[in-house]
Amino acid sequence: MPSMTGHSASTTAIGSHPRAVNGKPVMFNHVSLSHIDIDHAHEPDQSVSQLAQIDHDSSICRVDTTADPAAGRRDLVQLPKAHLHMHFTGSMTVSRLKQMSSAHHIQLDSELIDTHPLRVPPDRRGWYRFQRLYDMARRCVKTEKDIRTIVDDAARIDALEGVRILEIQVTPDSYAPIMGGLTPALEVMLDEAKKASVRHHIAVGVIVAASRTSHPLKARTLARLAVKYAGDEPGTVVGFGLSNDERSGNTADFAPAFRIAAMGGLPLMPHAGELLGPDHIRQTLDELHPTRIGHGVRAYTDPQLLQRLSREHITVELCPASNVGMGVFVDKQHVPLRQIFEAHVPIALSADDPLLFGERVEQQYQDAREIHGFTDHELAQLARDSINGSVMNERYRAPALAQIDQWEKSRAN
Repeated sequence: MPSMTGHSASTTAIGSHPRAVNGKPVMFNHVSLSHIDIDHAHEPDQSVSQLAQIDHDSSICRVDTTADPAAGRRDLVQLPKAHLHMHFTGSMTVSRLKQMSSAHHIQLDSELIDTHPLRVPPDRRGWYRFQRLYDMARRCVKTEKDIRTIVDDAARIDALEGVRILEIQVTPDSYAPIMGGLTPALEVMLDEAKKASVRHHIAVGVIVAASRTSHPLKARTLARLAVKYAGDEPGTVVGFGLSNDERSGNTADFAPAFRIAAMGGLPLMPHAGELLGPDHIRQTLDELHPTRIGHGVRAYTDPQLLQRLSREHITVELCPASNVGMGVFVDKQHVPLRQIFEAHVPIALSADDPLLFGERVEQQYQDAREIHGFTDHELAQLARDSINGSVMNERYRAPALAQIDQWEKSRAN
């Protein structure tokens, strides 16, 4: 069994996320959501017949098929965890996408709704296939009710899989046209994140992400918007990110936007190290000074970089299903999960885009057990790393860590 040095040494330790600028604590504004019409706000689609279909989507793991009491293998659905890397549109189930496309009379390619779109031979995988399908799905998001339904679904389904904290990522300018601007688009998501947190007993925060394919000045606009709603509670903006094809744009050009976010007290979590290698992860660390790295899987080829990530306690949001679906690795067996874990780098297993990759976060834990041979003790450590990697308030992280301790001490049954 590998040493736990470099991971959270105490089972109940709370990760350090100081919200301070120039040594002074950040006081969040907690502004009101002025663009929300309380009397006429749309509700998410929660009809019993619809939810029965949604919640039995093949991507959802309501039962741990790897649990084996006789072998001392505990139920991983019952293991509390944080989900730190999942995108808004990509969080949908295929069933929900079909319903939205039907409601808006939008025809979708059969490969998106009838098959696993990225479970194809390695030479057919990759970014451009992914982006084409993602854009197709995004076209089906047409109304405030659609936005609220996606947020509610993400919270409810993650709660079914044992998630205690969800930090969902969105690029608001993708949805501004349907809501009349960036601010109302973000406010609807924040409002529903807060409501869904109460409804499903899960803490949901929102990460605002700029896109690498947009001008860096737009990223600064998004950073200022994110700071306006910054917080560490459900229904607030809990971080600022940078997503889309990491081969696009110049990372250094986005540094001013990240400085704006950091000065407003927001933790930073840009994507790096899935489509590009360790040099880009290192550049991202030097230029953007992140709290976490989205993906970061290709750090495994550089021992010195792994040491740096461990030393600086940079959580990497590993998304194994995404790595395979994007063609980074030929299959799950080749994803270097154990190598990164044994380098003592904090890991937050995540699903990225379940709609396209066909798996949610619980499946990543079951694969860690079945494919990579993780023991229950190691799986509990992965869950702790995810909670400690969260930037939500301590009052949401502390109970989850205590519940992980209880899970590990309990007998498998």
